[in-house]
Amino acid sequence: MEENYIIDLENVTVRFNMATEKIDNLKEYFVKLVKRQLMFEEFLALKNITLQIRPGEAWGLVGTNGAGKSTMLKLISGILTPYKGTVAVNGTIAPLIELGAGFDMELTARENIFLNGTLLGHSRKFMEEHFDEIVDFAELWEFLDVPLKNYSSGMQARIGFAIATMVRPDILIVDEILSVGDFKFQEKCKARMSEMLEAGTTLLLVSHSIEDIRNMCTHAAWIDHGEMKQSGEVMEVTEAYLKGV
Repeated sequence: MEENYIIDLENVTVRFNMATEKIDNLKEYFVKLVKRQLMFEEFLALKNITLQIRPGEAWGLVGTNGAGKSTMLKLISGILTPYKGTVAVNGTIAPLIELGAGFDMELTARENIFLNGTLLGHSRKFMEEHFDEIVDFAELWEFLDVPLKNYSSGMQARIGFAIATMVRPDILIVDEILSVGDFKFQEKCKARMSEMLEAGTTLLLVSHSIEDIRNMCTHAAWIDHGEMKQSGEVMEVTEAYLKGV
């Protein structure tokens, strides 16, 4: 990785194996797998992607559903590994990729705050010191001892965002999770992201709202069927995307 890149993807390809036949249950799947009767079809979710991002930049990823945007974020977060190419990331990451990730739906919100904090590498003492700050931001004091399975998707997003942004990570990754929240909370989250950007955090944002991408980001990458169609200045890329869809 060059010294001035915080994220460096070089000719990255991500491959999935997809079963070519319908299987109704897990038992049938394993029987066919053991007997070598299970046929797979190769699916390339990303194809030879190259992208370099410098510290403090804000990048928006645009593309239709299934284009590969979320796959790229999972690759950068370390959830997926490339089939080909290299991924280099230099810094701490706070990923907000999937609603409910890092949570146990049977536990209360109070318990999940400590669980999720542990998964992010924070000590219990650290979480206790920041507990009030998290709940204040999420505005969920009256629901703290309610199991998360009874939370709406918007309430889950509040908790997840509050925990992830409690400290300033080097890289903040947000994948459509804020779209489930109410307008007031979305604006609150955008304000916090703007503060983090001003303090030097690098932002990767996936959103179907081109307006949000243009307001929050300085750069954009257009992904189409796993391929990089265009990357660069946000207005130029989003205009090309809107004309191309």
